[in-house]
Amino acid sequence: MLKEKILIVDDDLDILDVLRITLEAEGYQVIEAHDGQEALEMVKKSSPDLLITDFKMPRMCGDEVCKTLKQDILIQHMPIIMLTGKGEITDKIHGINAGADDYVVKPFEPQELVARVKMVLRRSARDLDANPLTRLPGNVSIINEIRNRIDKNTPFAVCYADLDKFKAFNDKYGFEKGDEVIKNTARILINSVQEKGTPQDFIGHIGGDDFVVVTIPDKTDDLCKKIIADFNSMVPGLYNREDLEKGYIIGQDRKKKTRKIPLLSISIGVVTNEKRKINHVGEVGEIGAELKEYAKSLPGSNYVKERRKII
Repeated sequence: MLKEKILIVDDDLDILDVLRITLEAEGYQVIEAHDGQEALEMVKKSSPDLLITDFKMPRMCGDEVCKTLKQDILIQHMPIIMLTGKGEITDKIHGINAGADDYVVKPFEPQELVARVKMVLRRSARDLDANPLTRLPGNVSIINEIRNRIDKNTPFAVCYADLDKFKAFNDKYGFEKGDEVIKNTARILINSVQEKGTPQDFIGHIGGDDFVVVTIPDKTDDLCKKIIADFNSMVPGLYNREDLEKGYIIGQDRKKKTRKIPLLSISIGVVTNEKRKINHVGEVGEIGAELKEYAKSLPGSNYVKERRKII
């Protein structure tokens, strides 16, 4: 069974030792940082399941770390426990207001710390259906988001994005490189939404190399063009020079036949309620699958919008 990973952050080495010994004795994988800035770097590099951070630290305090992480869509669902000094009520309030899920007062009893860690991780697993690789919301959240848009009866657009030739890439370059592609794609979606979308837009990870972006119809063209441009810019750096110069890799297709397989691309099917009444989440999924399949039949990266008016 994969151990849950906990990042502990404190500029006091004695506190770090106590935290590490206590948590490792409970079977957790523990990684360390010594200030807030280092903590942010470690979070993005190591994707921990939980962050335990001191409030007062050099370079960046714990509440600033919290605020920064909670603004990042890929990371904002990670639970955070804040360590505060005895009697420091304002620290507790600042930590909670910044987004901390719980706090522990120093000096702490190891048994209390372990109990709070287990509670926060259990609550996080129950409340969150996030994809473990990208930390983006999963299927339950995606369905709820689309259902809410339908219920509000306001204009919306659902963009189903899927990577083309990903299995062949994964087979050739390995799962670690494949995971890197998935995480980078998630970042591209986030950056594209931040630049071309709206603050109310939603990004979800269905699983594997399938993603969803929910936005408004007026934003879809610019958003999809931005996603495709950034994805295409990323692709050359994923291949070795030989494969890149050839423009393909040798691999097996879905029928197990060996052939030349083009480089990675991205296909997006866009479903909107501009010209048709949509009553159910299932309709969105069916239309999206058809549009995405058509986009995938075209060479390279593409997006396809439905333009038919159906009454």
